[in-house]
Amino acid sequence: MPMSFAVGQLIRELRESLGWSQSRLASEVCRVAERDTLTREDVSRWENGKRTPGPFWLRHLASVLQIPRETLEDAVDRRSFLTTVAGVAIAPLVTSDLIERGFAAALRSDGPALDDWLETVDTYGRDYMTAGAAEIQRRLAADLVVLQQQLDEPRMWAVAAKLATLYAKTFPGSDGAKAVTWYRRAAEFADRSGDLETRVWVRGRAAIALGYEGASLGVANILAGQAIELDDRPTLGRVNAIMGQAHVAAIRGDDATALTLVEDGRRVFDRAGTDDGESDYAVPWWRFNVFTSLLAARMGNDRLALEAQDEAHHTLPETLPRFRTHLEMHRGLMLVRSGDRDGGVAYAQSALNELPAEKHSLTLRMLMDEIKS
Repeated sequence: MPMSFAVGQLIRELRESLGWSQSRLASEVCRVAERDTLTREDVSRWENGKRTPGPFWLRHLASVLQIPRETLEDAVDRRSFLTTVAGVAIAPLVTSDLIERGFAAALRSDGPALDDWLETVDTYGRDYMTAGAAEIQRRLAADLVVLQQQLDEPRMWAVAAKLATLYAKTFPGSDGAKAVTWYRRAAEFADRSGDLETRVWVRGRAAIALGYEGASLGVANILAGQAIELDDRPTLGRVNAIMGQAHVAAIRGDDATALTLVEDGRRVFDRAGTDDGESDYAVPWWRFNVFTSLLAARMGNDRLALEAQDEAHHTLPETLPRFRTHLEMHRGLMLVRSGDRDGGVAYAQSALNELPAEKHSLTLRMLMDEIKS
């Protein structure tokens, strides 16, 4: 991928996470730069990779996009996305029942205790593995409204970070705004908590989610890189971050880097992997192999894909049929990659149809779109 395109893709993803048009971005940059020479057309050329912003515009782009200047400079100069992404303002879903719950929590002398919130986090981690995105989103929106009234200590910010990460996963990463915005906000919440493990996990989880979905690849690399830089100890967050980077590399056609990253991820997994396979906060052996299976299918590496699928099937719990659907759909993608488009699409669609609709995730739907395209 040309570097100008990678930089442009990153600018577009960050702009859209703010909900801004190209004209709005141009106007904001002109305001902070105290110049009126930047136009919507210039922004469009940057985002489409036709031109690369120079140092002057990079400095002011970083300011209005709310990220350190080095983020964009690294993207140009060193092909690196290893710096912090600052948060952007987000409002919760505004409906009458959510507003009522929020005010009710504010009026109470005490809300749910920290232990109650920690139990809530664990419950969502388990429920995410089987429940549909719409159900999780509705429940999380209500709980986030209540939780925001209680953010008076670091451990509550850690709770908010983990719940916000799952909330982000209920939006399609390909929409360029909501999911990325919530991932960035979750990272900010984690920083407020001061808990290093949470800071790494949130960023790593966002990176593998976006990488697996094939969405917002520049942001995925930023968050993965930051997770890796924050702490070099073997943790689940680091496993997720490395595998997120591997998917980005595979999608961008850099198979050698992708395979090297998978090997790195396996070494970290061997020290940090978990046996608890029925929570979104866990990375057991079967889940590591689900990550690897899709990556290999995307590269057309059938040998690695089949090995990963076989390993995943050995330990994947029967209570998690959605992830068996993932593996079957990866086989559909393999058929498409081998040249049998109709057969591959039919195979993947059949696998998806066998899973009850209420159990479908946004990731499965995006995978189906990828196979069709």
